[in-house]
Amino acid sequence: MTLRRDDLSDLMAFLAVAEERSFTRAAARLGTSQSALSHVVRRLEERLDMRLLTRTTRNVAPTDIGEQLIETLRPAFNGIEERLTQLDALRSEPSGTIRINAPRWAAQKLILPAVSSLMKAHANLSVEVEVDQRMVDIVRDGFDAGVRLGEEVEKDMIAVRIGPDIRMIVVGSPDYFARCGTPQTPHDLTDHDCNNLRFPTLGGLYTWEFERDGRELNVRVEGQFISNDPESLIAAAIAGVGLTCLPSDHLDDHVSSGQLVACLTDWCPPFLGYHLYYPSRRQALPAFRVLTKALRYRG
Repeated sequence: MTLRRDDLSDLMAFLAVAEERSFTRAAARLGTSQSALSHVVRRLEERLDMRLLTRTTRNVAPTDIGEQLIETLRPAFNGIEERLTQLDALRSEPSGTIRINAPRWAAQKLILPAVSSLMKAHANLSVEVEVDQRMVDIVRDGFDAGVRLGEEVEKDMIAVRIGPDIRMIVVGSPDYFARCGTPQTPHDLTDHDCNNLRFPTLGGLYTWEFERDGRELNVRVEGQFISNDPESLIAAAIAGVGLTCLPSDHLDDHVSSGQLVACLTDWCPPFLGYHLYYPSRRQALPAFRVLTKALRYRG
């Protein structure tokens, strides 16, 4: 059967009556009269040659065939309405508040530079960044998006790469290496003082992870200093307290300046860097779209 132009409006009228279980309430919802609505539904039933509604003096209810038609119509019309809303948003100025959960380094080095220029360009756009080293449920906690390393993002999330590959590196001060020597393999770390990182989420100590030529090697290190704060571990390494192992993005500037020296670099392969992630492609409002575009990594 060929669908005519009038059939769409007739189907929408039928769906309104079926959902309201009343011609009177459906007519008020659609801004028409009860008699006109009754005529439209009767015309649709005649064209389809099937009874869609059971009418009594007190009630209106869909027939079995009517219920089947409702199951088809409701998601179809909802999808059309959602798409129209998205299209309307395309011509709107980015506005509103975007809430992001991110670790400190990513917030300072990746998000802030991008959103600073965005907020200058769009006066009605606001960005709230909550700094948190823990993995949180961004949906439950009311965030629009989160930022984490690529390997930490759940598979059911949509992820946008916002930073380059990084790697874990082991560093120490020039003074430390002059006093204690330089480890040549991860096994040598058992003879060195190492600054331990305590995970903020689970409370356990980070096991230093290495890999070379497809061979993985994990080392549980020991030392006199432990912290859950990367900046404190960096300060300890600079002070010559011991070796520190952290992501390269935290350490590159200190290595470049000569404050710290990297070792075991051939045992530290790169891995996916930071990603912005969110739960649905429905995050297509102008504000979120311009933020994603500004943060997307193009290296």
